[in-house]
Amino acid sequence: MDTGVYNHPLGMQTASTNIGERMGRSQELSDSKRGPVIGGHLGNKSIRDISWLLNIPRSTVSGIITKWKQLGTTATQPPSGRPRHMTGRGQRMLKRTVRRSRQLSAESIAKDLQTWCGLQMSPTTVRRELHGMGFHGRAAASKPSITKCNAKRRMPWCKARRHWTL
Repeated sequence: MDTGVYNHPLGMQTASTNIGERMGRSQELSDSKRGPVIGGHLGNKSIRDISWLLNIPRSTVSGIITKWKQLGTTATQPPSGRPRHMTGRGQRMLKRTVRRSRQLSAESIAKDLQTWCGLQMSPTTVRRELHGMGFHGRAAASKPSITKCNAKRRMPWCKARRHWTL
């Protein structure tokens, strides 16, 4: 880790920081750091200078300024859309239930979740959640009833083509 002092092109000096100290992709910037960004913008500093001074990525600085211009605030807005009904714990419970017995109906699974987790859920929601997890309810393919005579004829035919390829 290098802790030397570097000169900025505009004559300002700052200590270099470790990359690990910078913001991660999913971290949200605190209100205490958003204020100086807007202050720097109002003080006619460039995005590049603000970024360099506060050690924040340029894209983040630009996003904060754009949001401030559009909304007049830098506060975090509530997420869009309806909140999910099913929690992570409920999803794990649902997956465990289905893996134990694949032939349960959506109605019985919904009742089980009601008794175990206290989740009030419709069978349609259960089906949607299961579909999202990769479980699909399908009826088995119907197979014609094969008589003993027909089975005897088919066996040599199948054995002859066991290792068939294009």
